[in-house]
Amino acid sequence: MTEIQENSWQATVLTLFPDMFPGPLGYSLAGKALNDGIWALETVDIRAFASDKHRSVDDTPAGGGPGMILRADVLGAAIDSVQHAARLSDPVDRPVIYLSPRGRPLRQQRVRELTAGPGAILICGRFEGVDQRILDVRNIEEVSLGDYILSGGEPAAIALLDAVVRLLPGVVGDPAVLSEESFEQGLLEYPHYTRPAEWEGHKIPQVLLSGNHAAIRQWRRQQAEKLTQQRRPDLWRRYEEMQRNAAAVPECDDEEIER
Repeated sequence: MTEIQENSWQATVLTLFPDMFPGPLGYSLAGKALNDGIWALETVDIRAFASDKHRSVDDTPAGGGPGMILRADVLGAAIDSVQHAARLSDPVDRPVIYLSPRGRPLRQQRVRELTAGPGAILICGRFEGVDQRILDVRNIEEVSLGDYILSGGEPAAIALLDAVVRLLPGVVGDPAVLSEESFEQGLLEYPHYTRPAEWEGHKIPQVLLSGNHAAIRQWRRQQAEKLTQQRRPDLWRRYEEMQRNAAAVPECDDEEIER
């Protein structure tokens, strides 16, 4: 049995398919960190909180229409049970997140915020979604991975957890690797090359073989800016605004600092 560290990052996933976890999270860096107790994963079967003999968790939409909706009473009972148990061990509330295409896009800044906290409670939806009253009454954060639809929230939850876990201290061997990735500096990451020096007539850019680290840093920054402008104009606009704001902040002279 894995020994859970006292300060482990705690993930609780509410799902109709608990056997889908840990799934990919049981492998590579996330899997090793899970085995080492850097983070902990608990799955909760929503169906266990159904009150009828058929263990019903869904019903037809009010007002008619196709599909089925996860019931507020069942999901509400599952959330309350998880939060009550969590508060017995840690008074700091973990954010409750519903993976939904209607949510705010998940960005690296939010991932960093989650990593810095005690953990998260994730709700994996199914069918047409969940009763809106759950989202309103339980103050749940809605998060989207992108403008597309999945068959359920489980793959999205796995992606979110992977993004968080890899930022936890001790998971990635060289923390410096994380600082140059896409989105960390507001830009997409620059291109990478490795041996052989020439492959199918294409050579590694000469600057990368020059040994001139200042020139390499400049080239990588230029490439990152170029890629971001071409592929993600939305990111580029935010980056330019960030640069303008940074330039507008007045620098304090030594006399002001001493005062």
